[in-house]
Amino acid sequence: MLTGRMMDFPLTLTHFLERSRTFHGSTEIISRRPDRSFHRYTYADFYRRTCRLAGALRRLGVKPGDRVASLCWNHHQHLELYLAVPAMGAVLHTLNLRLHPNDLGYIARHAEDRVLVVDRSLLPLFEKFAGAVPSIERVIVIPDDGPTPSGRLDYEQLLEPEPDTFDFPMLEERAAAMLCYTSGTTGNPKGVLFSHRSTVLHTLAICMADVFGIREADTVLPVVPMFHAAAWGLPYAAVATGAKLVMPGPHLDPTSLLDLMAQERVTIAGGVPTIWLGILALLDQEPKRWDLSSMRTMAIGGSAAPPALIEGFQERHGLTVAHAWGMSELNPVGTLARLKQHHAQADEATKLSLRATQGFPVPFVEQRHVSDTGQVLPWDGSTMGELEVRGPWVASSYYGGEGKDRFTKDGWFKTGDIVTIDPEGYLRITDRSKDVIKSGGEWISSVALENALMAHPAVLEAAVFAGRHAKWDERPLAAVVLKPGQSVAKEELAAHLEKHFAKYWLPDAYLFVPQIPRTSTGKFLKSKLREEYGDYLLKHPQE
Repeated sequence: MLTGRMMDFPLTLTHFLERSRTFHGSTEIISRRPDRSFHRYTYADFYRRTCRLAGALRRLGVKPGDRVASLCWNHHQHLELYLAVPAMGAVLHTLNLRLHPNDLGYIARHAEDRVLVVDRSLLPLFEKFAGAVPSIERVIVIPDDGPTPSGRLDYEQLLEPEPDTFDFPMLEERAAAMLCYTSGTTGNPKGVLFSHRSTVLHTLAICMADVFGIREADTVLPVVPMFHAAAWGLPYAAVATGAKLVMPGPHLDPTSLLDLMAQERVTIAGGVPTIWLGILALLDQEPKRWDLSSMRTMAIGGSAAPPALIEGFQERHGLTVAHAWGMSELNPVGTLARLKQHHAQADEATKLSLRATQGFPVPFVEQRHVSDTGQVLPWDGSTMGELEVRGPWVASSYYGGEGKDRFTKDGWFKTGDIVTIDPEGYLRITDRSKDVIKSGGEWISSVALENALMAHPAVLEAAVFAGRHAKWDERPLAAVVLKPGQSVAKEELAAHLEKHFAKYWLPDAYLFVPQIPRTSTGKFLKSKLREEYGDYLLKHPQE
């Protein structure tokens, strides 16, 4: 082999940080606070504060490889954590504030977080699981909605005495940069440990013209939370290109987001379908209220976007949707639905059908789908199988070693999604192998809910399945068989579950049935339940 004579230059996030200061120092970063006021500063300011944060964390004893957790909304301080922690050699662990405190406690304990940075407005949530995480030695409070309580470290005061410079170390590109956990739909949440290399390569890929095409002239609005799969990499892409960055804070209602898009002249925004469904409904009501002429791309992922949503934005408002698919295990973007050049001659129905697929892989992500026996299936657009992927930003294992059955012997990751792939590579997700429910972009485990319901003394059997919902795409429905002579109110079952699960996990309806259909092997036949009751919430919206 003849070896190339090129420099072995490490692919690290530190380069993006330095680049933002050197070439884009005057570009703005805007955050909306809880009181709806705005914080504005530049990439030059951001760099200085990121250096101060790194210095403060080092003064607190944070060492390379230590996990620093964040429990925060999308704002400029969270962005400072996104760069300071990995660039100093530590690992940022983003905690999903929508999870139940029990899950948060498990995740933070499993990650062995040493330091937690938390918004003051989220302190009550932290206090519910604080006792379960003995590894946390320091709690730093971002005073977002008021003064920091006594006994806690104040984020701003912590940064104040530090210098505006920091001697960032030369890191190995395969060093860990960020730790994200799955939602735990098939057992306990599992940790996905992103490296500097994987994150840099992912950033470069989503900046390509045929992916999101992020560039310096853009104004980027990550509606998708920074605690969920690294906000699809949008913050890193903005820093890398020097694009103007707009952070919504906790205000994610359609009116607030539309006001922000129009005021800041946003060109690209990313969020789950439920966000866009609300925005479309409001635009349909008041089509002339907001000037969105600057908007170039609206990225939708997290769950399948209804074709009517894609068509509604395009036909009624002239807005283009980019339909994407990914997972935490993919850092997270894997595919994007872009029309190819020869599709320009296709009819509108064909174009919409293609744009409503999950698209085809972005560069360096490879896909295949396989049968139950592991046989690789043909790309014919009709044969269904489990999607498997591989690539430089696809997980090779989980942090802690769990979930080994998700990785094949020949180097592919088993996604758990049942798909078809057409001859041009377009991917269409048709089902989920584990019957998990996806509501508004968040996974809900049917098995976990079933086990909890069957722990109730009046319940003999319970099967939880996905029902179609006008707003959330899917919501859990519970089919319940009571023990002979027993009775229970729906409200009591809900109260029973509320002790263990986040509110959005709770079933929207409880259907008392004489028996639950089964397969030939005795498993609950959820396809039959979906067939019979799938439209229940559409017919009974009052529930």
